[in-house]
Amino acid sequence: MNTNIKGFHHFAIKAQDFEGTIQFYKTLNFEIAHSWSLLEFNLQKCVMLKNTQFDCYIEICDSNANFPTQGRKRKQGDPYVENSLLHICFIVNDAKQAYKDAIANGAKPLSDKETLKLENKSRSITVSNSLVYSPNGEVIEFLESVAF
Repeated sequence: MNTNIKGFHHFAIKAQDFEGTIQFYKTLNFEIAHSWSLLEFNLQKCVMLKNTQFDCYIEICDSNANFPTQGRKRKQGDPYVENSLLHICFIVNDAKQAYKDAIANGAKPLSDKETLKLENKSRSITVSNSLVYSPNGEVIEFLESVAF
């Protein structure tokens, strides 16, 4: 077991609409904790957003950033491109309300509230969730509290 890892810190995304993406995540209770640029990577604008309710961060970089990434660069007007990042998940009290709020703030519908049974030979867990595409294209899951 690796005892050097202390926990999860953040995930990073390139934003087609940098300001719009920041504004969308602000509606999910994130605020700017720090901003910077790294000209050697053609990174003009980057921000670290911190959730105001729990210890979780999202790094948002402008679309011209030139550093290692997975997949190909999404061009303006391209459909959503499937890649290694499947979705971003937030725990919520009410998945249906989180879905409605996200749509009202610019997200696109993906899956209204669902209840799913996750079963194996020894255990069954029921989850309730909803999913949206953020205005930037990330899949966001809103998961009602559940014990795994």
